[in-house]
Amino acid sequence: MQSAELLLLFLIVVAALVTLARRLRTPYPVLLLLGGLALGAMPGVPRLEVPPDAVLLLVLPPIVYVTAFFTPIRSFRADVGHIVSLAVGLVLASTAAVAGVVLALVSGMTVPIAIALGAVVAPSDEVAAMAVMERLVVPRRLIGLVQGESLLNDATALTVYRVALGAAIAGTPILSLAPVGRFAVVAIGGIAIGLAVGWLIARVRARLADLPVEITVSLLTPYAAYLPAELLGVSGVLAAVTAGLYLGRRASRIMGSDVRLAARAVWEMLVFLLNGIVFLLIGLEISALARELDRRTLVTLVGAGVAVSAALIGVRDPGRPGHDPAMGHPGDPPWRR
Repeated sequence: MQSAELLLLFLIVVAALVTLARRLRTPYPVLLLLGGLALGAMPGVPRLEVPPDAVLLLVLPPIVYVTAFFTPIRSFRADVGHIVSLAVGLVLASTAAVAGVVLALVSGMTVPIAIALGAVVAPSDEVAAMAVMERLVVPRRLIGLVQGESLLNDATALTVYRVALGAAIAGTPILSLAPVGRFAVVAIGGIAIGLAVGWLIARVRARLADLPVEITVSLLTPYAAYLPAELLGVSGVLAAVTAGLYLGRRASRIMGSDVRLAARAVWEMLVFLLNGIVFLLIGLEISALARELDRRTLVTLVGAGVAVSAALIGVRDPGRPGHDPAMGHPGDPPWRR
């Protein structure tokens, strides 16, 4: 099957499954994942070998950038302490919990590789979370916290992942001071590059008057922030997020209302398609791996996956009594909860 035909098939499947999910009142990531599993089991559908770096480059920058762009800066500032604790502290705690489970269950597993695996699964996915929240009565502030966490948790997880892989390759202790210092340098460098790119793009867009050109520049902005940061060895995700926050705050001053409306429609469609294709690819990869493994290994891996999922749920929802600040205070008006 040719690449163009496969891409067309993906777009058709995404549109059909999302439509079905809305009619069934089911979170659409679930149906997309199941659709990917079913598609991978069909004869004639080849296994896709997608380089991880290509997925990160093509998918992650626009998603985190547009989320940051449309994030209300006032609410972000008001809850920045909770957001940082979730995006950094909770991701690190989740990584440690998963690493402990994997070390206990998988023989021959090393600490750096276990931490790298924990970093892969630690950050929550905003699309899946928001799809579930749409069906529930969720306080507005909690939604804002989830969206704010999604801006930074990928940066934390990717940094931990790369530090862990570097420690595994070099054979150095991952809990030494060098990885901690590297984490700080990566974060600060990414923020600095994001600010520089945001400042430059704001000056450029303030002088543009052609709508298609402005939207094109908008689509290129997350990559303009992400790529230089990655080339310099700092966080490309934080660079894209910082550029998005900077430009979103100045949107009314550097672009007209017609541009904002058109760009929002383009970005919503792009992010929707990217998320849909990613969930399909995950289902396809799981289906391909299941076909290649023997039953005993598959059962073992499924058991480990269930244990890892239980560890993540336990860390994120320990069931402690008390008031959750994200839910608002009892005396707050409904619009603040």
